Amino acid sequence: MKTARLAGLCLVPTLLVAQAQPKAPAPTAPPNLEPLVTEGVVNAPVAEVWRVLSTPEGSTRLGVAKAEMDFRPGGLIRSTYDAAQPLDGDGAIWTEILAYEPYRVLATRIQRPPKSFPFKEAWRHVWTVISLSDVGEGRTKVRIAMMGYGPDRESQAMREFFHRGNDRVMKTLQACYATAPPPTRPAHAGRFLQ
Repeated sequence: MKTARLAGLCLVPTLLVAQAQPKAPAPTAPPNLEPLVTEGVVNAPVAEVWRVLSTPEGSTRLGVAKAEMDFRPGGLIRSTYDAAQPLDGDGAIWTEILAYEPYRVLATRIQRPPKSFPFKEAWRHVWTVISLSDVGEGRTKVRIAMMGYGPDRESQAMREFFHRGNDRVMKTLQACYATAPPPTRPAHAGRFLQ
């Protein structure tokens, strides 16, 4: 079993930026059951972006303090935003690797969120697919799609949480390969992920 350190998307999910308090959607708003999609172009070749997603050294660039990875279908990405937290402790995020095609696609789902994660049931139904495509000139299009959101309030509030979080992850990844410094707040920051 090959183990390394990595992020919690949860890349998204272990990859996964957010506010400290989740916000429920307005009661009159119809539920959004469409996939949650975040897309952006990163000024790095596909192989480099894949390295960020598939190695612990790369994944810490997305904001986690430490992580380990068993990079295989069924393997786990265990990560934490607090270096003092053990990766088998209550503050760690465990993300299962469902499948991958090197340099193209990574599919994951949360296996165990931090104990203080406020969405106690909704996380069980959601999965993430990250796709990479070469757009030329050493640049990569990154697409993060999360599916499985339900019409209930908790699921819709979690959808908003990951909407903000995935946007922050994308901006952090883009900033890693730009002249501007990356955001100072870690991905998925919030007191329930500490």
